[in-house]
Parts: sequence; structure tokens; C-alpha cells
Amino acid sequence: MHSQLNVRLTLSYSGFSLDVDLQLPGKGVTALFGHSGSGKTTCLRCIAGLERAREAYIEINGEVWQDSARNVFMPVHKRSLGYIFQEASLFPHLSVRANLEFGLRRIARHERRVELVQAAQLLGISHLLERAPAHLSGGERQRVGIARALLTSPKLLLMDEPLAALDSQRKREILPYLERLHAELEIPVLYVSHSQEEVARLADHIVLLREGKALACGPLAQTLSRLDLPLAQGDDAGVVIEGQVTHYDADYQLLTLQLPGTEQCLRVAHGPLAVGQTLRIKVQARDISLNLKPGEHSSILNCLQATVISEAPADNPAHRLVRLDAGGTALLARITRYSRDQLKLVPGQVIWAQIKSVAVLF
Repeated sequence: MHSQLNVRLTLSYSGFSLDVDLQLPGKGVTALFGHSGSGKTTCLRCIAGLERAREAYIEINGEVWQDSARNVFMPVHKRSLGYIFQEASLFPHLSVRANLEFGLRRIARHERRVELVQAAQLLGISHLLERAPAHLSGGERQRVGIARALLTSPKLLLMDEPLAALDSQRKREILPYLERLHAELEIPVLYVSHSQEEVARLADHIVLLREGKALACGPLAQTLSRLDLPLAQGDDAGVVIEGQVTHYDADYQLLTLQLPGTEQCLRVAHGPLAVGQTLRIKVQARDISLNLKPGEHSSILNCLQATVISEAPADNPAHRLVRLDAGGTALLARITRYSRDQLKLVPGQVIWAQIKSVAVLF
């Protein structure tokens, strides 16, 4: 089976057109990211068959769902997918267990790859099975909705801003469960969001959409560090790194993470984790300062040797964006133009990146 999602869509409305040609990984989480009106939800609806694009080719890991050139259009109910909306839309007259069983009944027993007990444990809802939806919090309802979608054993999971209707506390509650799905299930996920935080925590791959077109499509870490994309311009611009735990200092509660492909390490404030475990972190561009030599006697914990790759203007005319390579790990720094000139930065120059703080993406 081909482990790839091929999606070509051409669709026009009054005042809006969608024209994308995407080759996406057939596993992991791919984020469709962009502002409102960029075409994210329209992409999902076309893939689900809820809208029929005039010209389209949709192939999900070897199974063709639509091919307009051959007049192939698989109806929605025959597409093996789970669709999670902003609202869970549970059946109010059924218990949580009965809601989940409804999803389970949609798939023949011999085709089931996810069982009710497994889905309930993954989403942390085992203790809620006998409750009515009216007695659930917003985060609990959404977790039940996700579990119900999983119980159809889909070949693809479509998630359309599943956290948008939740407050910040409920978002923090549900994100770890979404990370568990990512880690423990093989089902590919297309995740629509306009939140960089959600994308940084969950996605492996990203499609950046603007006005119905794909500005970029690629692995998350590489794409976030590209200076030619608007992702690099915002105040929350930065890169995502998955490091491997090599040591834990219990006295200072500091983890040492080895960066992929290099002996260089970062230290982050965190509770204990086992050696060998991976941890995803985000390093903000605004939290990196540059030096021509390693800093000494500083409160800044992390200082990495890096090579200047390129630079570009920032959204603030007083600033510059600098793309760095720290032994194969991409970094993004936002510094003043004055500092750039004082350091005389040029591509290929070896400098030291001092990282003031690291956001741990639990």
C-alpha cells in the first residue's frame, strides 16, 4: 500500500477559488494552517466528499476516493474517515457508552481496528461511560466525539479546529490526549488550525494555505524556519525540535536534551523523564541572541554553536531574521539590524546562539 495522501482540488465560488496539489505523508499529523478564509475547511470537506470539487483527484494510501478525469466519486458514507468538528454533536438522549457504540456499529466486526475499551482509555473517558452528554464539560464532550470517530476504524481522521470552541483551560486538558493519539495510533490525521501553538505541539508536516493556494508544504521543523514564509514574521515565530533525554538533574529540575544528529544539547526546566525518551520543544526566534564567541558567566543556560545560513527583513524595520544551522537543527533568531551590523553577519559565518528560554511542548 502506498503510504501517501494525494490531493488535487480545483473549486470556485463567488469571490473564492481553491487550487491545491498536495502530496502528503500517509501517516502522522499534517496541519492545514492559515487565516480564516484561506481554504482549510473547504479542503477537508472536499476530501470527505461533503463538497464536490469540479476537478479533483483524491487518493488515500492507495485508495482512490475521487478522480474527476474518470468520473469517479466515492460517496461520503463509503469513505473510511472520521470527521471531528469544533462541536462534538453527541446524541443528547444517549449515554457516553451508547454514543461510542453508535460509532462502533458503523463498521463490520472483522474490519474493526479500534475497540471501545481502547478508545476510551486513549481519550481518558473510561470513567464517563455511563454519563449523559449534558453532564460533561466541553473538553470531555470533544474527547467523546473523537473516540466515537476513532471507533469507525477510519483510514483517515479529519479534525476541523477541534479546540476552537474550548477555553484555554479545556485546550490544555485535551491536547495531551491528542498527542497520545499521535503517538499510539497509525491513523493519518489532517488537522485544521490557525493556532501556531497547536500546530507546534501536534504536527509532523504542515501545509500553509493563503487565499485558496498552498504557499508551502513540508516537514514542520524545516517549514517553520523558512524566512520566505509569513510564519517567520509573527511574534510567536520559532522552530520546533524533538530532542532525546540524556540526563536529568533532580537538584535543579533540569533535563538535558541531545539535538538530533549532533552532540550539542539543550537544558530545559522540566520534571524527570527517562533517558532515551523524546521531548518536543519550541524555541522562539525572539528568545535567541547571537554572539561571536561562547558566553561565560551568564544566566542563559543554552549556548549552541551554529552557522549563519541566511537572513531576511522582519515585520519590524528595526529587526532582522536570521536562519541558523546548529549541527543539522534549524534555528531562527530575531535580532536588531544594529546587532546584525555590529556582528557583521554573513552566510557561512560560525557564531554562538544563546537561547534565553525554551518552551516545552508537553
